[in-house]
Amino acid sequence: MFNTLHLKNFKAWKDTDQIDLKPVNMMLGTNSSGKSTIIQSLLLLKQTVQSPDRNVQLNLGGDEINDLFNFGDFEDVLKKGVSPRQFSLAFSFKTSADARVPSGSFSCSYGKNSAGAVVIEEWKVSTNDKVFKSIRREKGAYSVMVDDETQPREKGRHLAPERSVSLSAEAIAMLDHDGQVLEDLSLSIRRELENISYLGPLRRKPERDYVWNRSNPGDIGSDGHRAVDVILASALMKGYDHKRIIDGVSKWLKQMQLADSVEVKQLGRSNRYELVVHRNGVESNLRDVGIGVSQVLPVLTIAYFAPSNSTIILEEPEIHLHPLAQSVLAELFVEVSKERNVQFIVETHSEHLFRRMQTLLARQTTSTKEIAMYFVERDEEKKSASLRSLAFDEFGRVINWPDKFFGDAMGETREQARLAFEKQIRK
Repeated sequence: MFNTLHLKNFKAWKDTDQIDLKPVNMMLGTNSSGKSTIIQSLLLLKQTVQSPDRNVQLNLGGDEINDLFNFGDFEDVLKKGVSPRQFSLAFSFKTSADARVPSGSFSCSYGKNSAGAVVIEEWKVSTNDKVFKSIRREKGAYSVMVDDETQPREKGRHLAPERSVSLSAEAIAMLDHDGQVLEDLSLSIRRELENISYLGPLRRKPERDYVWNRSNPGDIGSDGHRAVDVILASALMKGYDHKRIIDGVSKWLKQMQLADSVEVKQLGRSNRYELVVHRNGVESNLRDVGIGVSQVLPVLTIAYFAPSNSTIILEEPEIHLHPLAQSVLAELFVEVSKERNVQFIVETHSEHLFRRMQTLLARQTTSTKEIAMYFVERDEEKKSASLRSLAFDEFGRVINWPDKFFGDAMGETREQARLAFEKQIRK
């Protein structure tokens, strides 16, 4: 689970300052303000650690099958007009208490070499009281230091960081007993990033029926196209996890008043199955119900499918949902986060979702120790994105309300009242 995140000179951001992350995090704000960039920074590191080439230092994408995003090149990622021409990504994290490395931090600055490739300029990871650094020198050589050392243990090209999160086997061996600590730390950082589950705002439409190959997929896909496969596995595979996911999905569909339950039905004796939605005594194929059900299905599925102690990143989970269903998403995030010990980072435009989260704070169903809400806006004077941490009183009211946060709702009400009054006078 991520504790903090910090970006410098990355796309729209000059400097986010330290972003404190809680079990449930909501990013709100205007279009093209920089909300998605915060999310993309973690996904950039995730696709880097999953790169098949261990020598890559930052994978900006381009592989449409395996990469989450294509970030372009160094110039597309670097904030325009900054000096020095470097950007940095940093985070801290906490794993389960019984892990070999229960907590740690990662910080890395990136530049461009003479060939135009992205290279690491300075790399720093730490855990407990151990700090490891690798600094780029002339001609692509790197110096490796531990703790407060001013002189490097060794220099050379073979000491270059790999996939942004680890050093080479030669470097690990050179560090001797410190090498084992670094190896455990790098593995924890890698797992933290690999365990991010991501669902984007554009989700695939449902099929009328599905083939099940009697296996459980590794992920649901950024467009949710494997969500039904996960539900099929949950319904049809025996074991301790039997029906947990499909039951969880049915529970929240009912609370959203979208359906009473979902059921998997086999078509004849084939290996093809359909997903049936039950509502008010009527059963319908998933393809034949409102688009909102199929679009929220991956959101509900990922909430129960992602591993415990992992992070779920969602963009616009409220898409195609009516206001009540959008509101219930707040309850989903709070309840599932506690129940399954997963972290949510949610980018949203939904006022209904935000308002329900305020209500949950007022009810003391949750607290500001468990949720964080941020408002992102453009600072035209500084030509950079700006981040505001929203503060709440004991009644869930925002103390530092941004200007026209969700439009001018009070102004609209006043105008409607004025027009109604004038109309009455004319009568």
